[in-house]
Amino acid sequence: MKRTLELVVQITLLAVFLPAVVSADDQDVVDYREHIMKTLDEQAAAVGMILSTAIPGDNTEAHLQAIALTAQIALKSFEPKVLGGEAKPEVWSNWADFSKRMSEFAKKAAEVAALGKEKGSDDPTLGEKVVDALTCKSCHEIYRKEKK
Repeated sequence: MKRTLELVVQITLLAVFLPAVVSADDQDVVDYREHIMKTLDEQAAAVGMILSTAIPGDNTEAHLQAIALTAQIALKSFEPKVLGGEAKPEVWSNWADFSKRMSEFAKKAAEVAALGKEKGSDDPTLGEKVVDALTCKSCHEIYRKEKK
C-alpha cells in the first residue's frame, strides 16, 4: 500500500510540474527557430567562400553535411505556430506551400552533401548543384520579413 501511495504521489508531481518544464515560452521558440536559420546562413556563407576559392576546400564536406542536417531540423522548428522574429504569418497560413518548399530544400541539401562526400570540392558541378539546392531567397521573398 505504501508503495502504491508513493507511486501515486510521484505521478501526480510529474503531471503537475512536467508541463512547466517541457513547454517553452514563445520567445524561446522564436529564438530557437532563428538559431536554426542563422546556422543555415553561416554554413552557406562558408560554402560560398570555398566555392569562390577565397579559402581552401578542405572542409567542404563538413559544411555541406551541416547544411543538410540543419535543413532537416529547420521545418520542425516552424511547427509551433509562434509568430515573431523574421517569419511572416504566411508561414502558417500557407503551411502546405511553406512545408513543401522546406522539405524540398532539405532533400536537395542532402543530395548536395552526398555529392560533396563522394566527389569533394574538386567536382566541377558542385558549385552549380549548391546554387540549385540553396534556394533560400525564393522562400525568403514570400515568408520572411525584410531585414531592417
